[in-house]
Amino acid sequence: MKERTELSMQLYHMLVERGYPEALCDLITRNLNTDFTAARMIGYLSHYSYLPEGELVDEMLSILSDRNAIMQKKESEKAQAALNELYRVGFASEEDE
Repeated sequence: MKERTELSMQLYHMLVERGYPEALCDLITRNLNTDFTAARMIGYLSHYSYLPEGELVDEMLSILSDRNAIMQKKESEKAQAALNELYRVGFASEEDE
């Protein structure tokens, strides 16, 4: 797994200060280990003083699902761009150039 960012560590400390078990805080921040995902969770938490652990985990899974959908969309867009270039240029070989 990727190392946690500074923002992810900030999320960890926020969760610990709110009284969540350290093991849960560690699990959440190891999964939300990018600035994008940690910021999403921090934003979500800013609306609540305390959430049940189940809701916290549900939100983590929702954030991860959103991130994966964004990554798949970007991958699809990249593949579509390559296909469009293939249609535009064709299968030109080096000899044709």
